[in-house]
Amino acid sequence: MGLGMDDRFNTIAGWTLFGGIVALGLSSLSAHYYGANKPERPETMGYAIEGVEAEGGAGAAAVLPIANRLATGDVAKGEAIFAKCKACHTIDQGAANGIGPNLWATVGEAAAVGKGGFAFSDALKAKAAKWDFATLDEWLTNPKKFADGTKMSFAGIANPQERADVILYLNSKGSNLPLPAPEAVPAAGAAPAAGAAAAPVVGDAAAGEKIFAKCKACHTIEAGQPNGIGPNLAGIAGEKVAGDRGGFQFSDALKAKGGVWDDATLDTWLTGPAKFAAGTKMTFAGLPDAKQRADVIAYLKTKK
Repeated sequence: MGLGMDDRFNTIAGWTLFGGIVALGLSSLSAHYYGANKPERPETMGYAIEGVEAEGGAGAAAVLPIANRLATGDVAKGEAIFAKCKACHTIDQGAANGIGPNLWATVGEAAAVGKGGFAFSDALKAKAAKWDFATLDEWLTNPKKFADGTKMSFAGIANPQERADVILYLNSKGSNLPLPAPEAVPAAGAAPAAGAAAAPVVGDAAAGEKIFAKCKACHTIEAGQPNGIGPNLAGIAGEKVAGDRGGFQFSDALKAKGGVWDDATLDTWLTGPAKFAAGTKMTFAGLPDAKQRADVIAYLKTKK
């Protein structure tokens, strides 16, 4: 009797263990199925790249400008880091898209377009960004912060130099754009020299879009939209001050300024329009917060 009970117990335990193994196998098979390049993929992808840190570690040091990090970067290290990305992306010319798009010749391209018809998220399409070095650095820091709603579940690369290394590697694959010149930065722990300009504030386009909501009472922002009380602002970054904006009638004060709407000019204008061009028709008082101005400028630069 005792032996029969033991046999039954062993049989039950064996089937229980077998059932667990089958369930584990089905789970793995399901993961591979949803990872395949199918037209109907789940809305949220299941890949967080193993071994890559998320942003926000305690005691993070000041980050050098991307131009400086590129100048000291290492393509070979970037290639090694990118090996983790191959779970989702191909990189060679002519290779098919995977869970994510093929990344050949990505540096310098417009974001969320082309790539063999890859179905980008609406969140990334709405950014209307260009994959220049600075934008790629921002994206790789935290994709979800860059484009809230992106399908990409990659947490980001916390190490600034590793991001630069990856960008160098991406640039070597079909883009080969010239690198930006490094910026002058004070040595670690050194006080800025008397009269030295403060380090530029890095803007966040997503935060700038929220701030710009207040500006929509007077301005449109999408390409092709008509002027409002103020001119349409699509593609304004880099254009001539008081240039042709669909026949908008600029004030003589603004026409007399000359120059182009580069970052510095936009920052001065947004600080205090009336001070920038005494006699301007614009009644907006300005944005005293430097970070908010940088955010708005970053957003304007995404609207081509």
